[in-house]
Amino acid sequence: MSALGSTLRVHRPYPRVLAFYDGRVDGVRAYSDEPNWLDDGAYSLGVCSYAVVSGHEALVYDTSISLPHARIIRKTLEDAGVRNIRVVLSHWHTDHIAGNEVFADCEIIANDLTEQAMRNNRINLANRTPPIHPLIMPNRIFHETLQLRIGEVEVELRHADIHSHDGTIMILPHLKLMFAGDTLEDPVTYVAEPKRLEHHLRDLDRIATWNFEKILPNHGAEEVIVAGGYEPGLIGATRSYVQKLLRLRHEPELANMELPAFIADDLRSGSIRYFAPYEAVHRENVKAVLSGYADE
Repeated sequence: MSALGSTLRVHRPYPRVLAFYDGRVDGVRAYSDEPNWLDDGAYSLGVCSYAVVSGHEALVYDTSISLPHARIIRKTLEDAGVRNIRVVLSHWHTDHIAGNEVFADCEIIANDLTEQAMRNNRINLANRTPPIHPLIMPNRIFHETLQLRIGEVEVELRHADIHSHDGTIMILPHLKLMFAGDTLEDPVTYVAEPKRLEHHLRDLDRIATWNFEKILPNHGAEEVIVAGGYEPGLIGATRSYVQKLLRLRHEPELANMELPAFIADDLRSGSIRYFAPYEAVHRENVKAVLSGYADE
């Protein structure tokens, strides 16, 4: 067992952009040998939070998977001379808000759907393993879009209903760079809201029209993130995967396909990369989608 935060790596994929990456360490668990969301839902898959830094100001995109991780993020920024830190939450899920307490004295920004989801799930979050308690809520709420200025850097926040109904994507227009949160994931999306897959498809089509050239997701291959991120083809690969999941109702034989076969075309194109721990994610996705049909 490694101490929380001891395997965190800090990268600079762009000027003024820091990436705080942890996980995907063979044979290592960060929290417990017992099943838990931190190891099984984030650390094993690889997880990355980001910061945009300009002068004495910084904007942190998600507070990572634990308080020790968040403390490292804050110390890294303060050691670099940052004195004014703001936070934006990509959505309400555990591995994106677990470090909020470390930034309790900062402005914490979220869209109105994220604020409501956190409020509605306060008891659930406190009873997770590991627990998120106390739950530090956002203190600046926006609806749909928000424009910010971090030092000399313009930042746009935009709502997207992908993976979770309350997603917030961050755009740096001057770099044509999208921070995707969990709206996009390599190699496959995690199906958190199976009954909203059609909504997710519509918003995948919508974000594909935006003016960007590179994508930094919260879950993806470290080497791709370090090299500047993913190509827009990640959106098409995600769309293809969701469309195929939706075919399960009428083509139940698809449920028996192993992940490499299920996503074979996009693996061949290079839009995504196979990573074995996502086999379990795919099995859970199939189960969630089929269960959703059974409930109708």
